[in-house]
Amino acid sequence: MQEQDFVLEEYINKGIQDIMKDIIKATFKDPAESIFMAKFALSVKKGSEIRKAFDDRGEHIPPFLIASITSTCNLHCKGCYARENNICSDETVSNQLTTQEWNQIFTEAKELGINFVLLVGGEPLMRPDVLMAAAEHPEILFPVFTNGTIMNEQYLQFFKKNRNMVPVISVEGHVESTDERRGEGTYQLLDNTMEQLSNARLLFGASITVTRENMHEVLSDAFVQELLDKGCRAILYIEYVPVDEKSMELAPTPEDNAYIEETVAKLRETFDKTLFISFPGDEHKSGGCLAAGRGFFHINTHGGAEPCPASPFSDTNVKDIGLREALKSPLFQVLRDEEILLEDHAGGCVLFDNREKVEALLQR
Repeated sequence: MQEQDFVLEEYINKGIQDIMKDIIKATFKDPAESIFMAKFALSVKKGSEIRKAFDDRGEHIPPFLIASITSTCNLHCKGCYARENNICSDETVSNQLTTQEWNQIFTEAKELGINFVLLVGGEPLMRPDVLMAAAEHPEILFPVFTNGTIMNEQYLQFFKKNRNMVPVISVEGHVESTDERRGEGTYQLLDNTMEQLSNARLLFGASITVTRENMHEVLSDAFVQELLDKGCRAILYIEYVPVDEKSMELAPTPEDNAYIEETVAKLRETFDKTLFISFPGDEHKSGGCLAAGRGFFHINTHGGAEPCPASPFSDTNVKDIGLREALKSPLFQVLRDEEILLEDHAGGCVLFDNREKVEALLQR
């Protein structure tokens, strides 16, 4: 696949379709599971048609939505962007969206042709009510980005029953790298979780925060093979977003960015049955940052529509106007029209590098 021909949405759609074909084959003896996966493949096609109809009318609907369903988390990871910006805490904060409000968001996402809603936090497994509401929307695939430390038999049965809910386990590399950032003993918990998911024959992925410290480790063929041997079917590489100027040293440099993009391209060739996604590397090849509705946008725990989780600025709340109107947010429109999303940047996020510009836009 030539770089200039790379289209992230097409690559992800094809990768998921390939994975679904394998699942259908693997579950041929279980008609219920096979029927679900076949139906979801049709839902992806229908969703694409709905979004194209909007595009034909001059209204762009992104294929992905990121939903922070809780601000509560049971871990204290070093350099956590959410905790540094008071987005994440140990206790449940007030005024978070209710189960019913999240359910309405998922319903509207389906009506707009959005087939992929990424559930993040905090730790999303701490909102089982929202997960159960999401499960009632089989037309949408919900990757659940979890730290993997509180998986239990009840959740295993939940994921087995609801195949549109796909756990994505956060890991930083081998035991030393993971425990150094996420706390002693975390890697063993993740290893146990992945073993349980594999034994239950459940589809799951891994999410890896790429820093200058773990870059070569997590991008190695050996580490990828270890994840695949554990049953992982999709790997997401997300470049570290600094929490302040001091943590910039952890963010990959432009030279590192080039290495990451080149290495991910090789991994796709070597492990062609695995879905690899790299941010912001894939965004570069897709014509710039995909935030603010170009490819996705973010709903925070209070309903604020934000460009992305790493840019916690909002001038619109979906509780007041819904998803479709939130995409017409003045902030989103200016970010797209003035091409801030296409600018070069040093860290893991163009909006972080340009945060003063984004803040100024809110004062207009």
